[in-house]
Amino acid sequence: MSLVVESATAPVTFTAGAVKEMLKLKEQQELNDDFGLRVGVEGGGCSGMTYVLGFDQKKEGDNEYFIDGVKVFMHKAHGLYLAGMQIDFQDGLNARGFTFNNPNAASTCGCGTSFSV
Repeated sequence: MSLVVESATAPVTFTAGAVKEMLKLKEQQELNDDFGLRVGVEGGGCSGMTYVLGFDQKKEGDNEYFIDGVKVFMHKAHGLYLAGMQIDFQDGLNARGFTFNNPNAASTCGCGTSFSV
């Protein structure tokens, strides 16, 4: 059984810049309402775990959240690694892309997409 939760209790937050970019990407990809943003983790990367961020359909074991107007899917086991994380979007001269500020990460790699707990 999956759970639909409002943003007040969602394990992650988005900055205004991240929300703007996510909505723009979803519109560009012409995805229907069955798709939401998948936020999660998987094994790999130079520090042990990497972040998952992309549009997907809901799967078995997912919780569903609505965060600042964005439908988010996250496997219930991933909340442990991502609780309190903020996702931002940087659009500067030195870096362009999503960044992850995860208070649960004991260490991160130079690329910012891999971490260990």
